[in-house]
Formats: sequence, C-alpha cells, structure tokens
Amino acid sequence: MKLKWNSAALQAAVLAASLAFAVQAAAQQPAASPAPDSAPFDVGQLFASTCGFCHSDGGRAAGRGPQLMNSARDDDFLRNRIKTGKNGAMPAFGASFSDAQIDEIIKYIRALKPHQG
Repeated sequence: MKLKWNSAALQAAVLAASLAFAVQAAAQQPAASPAPDSAPFDVGQLFASTCGFCHSDGGRAAGRGPQLMNSARDDDFLRNRIKTGKNGAMPAFGASFSDAQIDEIIKYIRALKPHQG
C-alpha cells in the first residue's frame, strides 16, 4: 500500500509528533520546589514582578486584587492565601516559596506605607 502525503498532512503529522514529545518531556520534569531559604530573595523585586500585576503600587492600592497596605487580615490568613491562592482570583504560591520566604512577603506587606511626596 502506497501512502500519499500532501504538504498540509505532513506538517500536521510533524506538529502532532512534536507536541507529543513536548508533553512527554514536560511530564518527566520534576515538580517545582520552593527556592532554598539561603537563595537571594529581594522581596520588593519579587512583589513588583510577581504580585504587582494584581496588587497595584506595590500593594499600596487596589488593582485586580485588593490593597494590601493596612490589611485587617491576620498573618495566618495572608500565609494561607499566599500558599493556597483563591480559586479564580489568585494563584497558589506554596510550591514556589518556602515558609520562610512567605513570612518575608508578609513582613513586606505589613511594612507598606504610603509614598512620601
């Protein structure tokens, strides 16, 4: 039996094989683990790059997420929210940050003050 391949069919077959390989390779990657506590950790930079998309002005103003400065929520609530997220609203970061790093994020939130000037 002789198969005839046109250009579109060949491209589709190559794409399907490439995707199957990529999915298999991704499945073999180890799960993300928190950065070690000894790794450099600039909380202000982290907040700007990771949290600032939703928590405007470094957490000082509401954006897509709530204002964090002067939050009435206790540290346990903040710790849990950072670790587990909120379905449909905030991703979970428990696999990205160690407990000590999450504590540093909470200290950053608690230290937020209005800009001077």
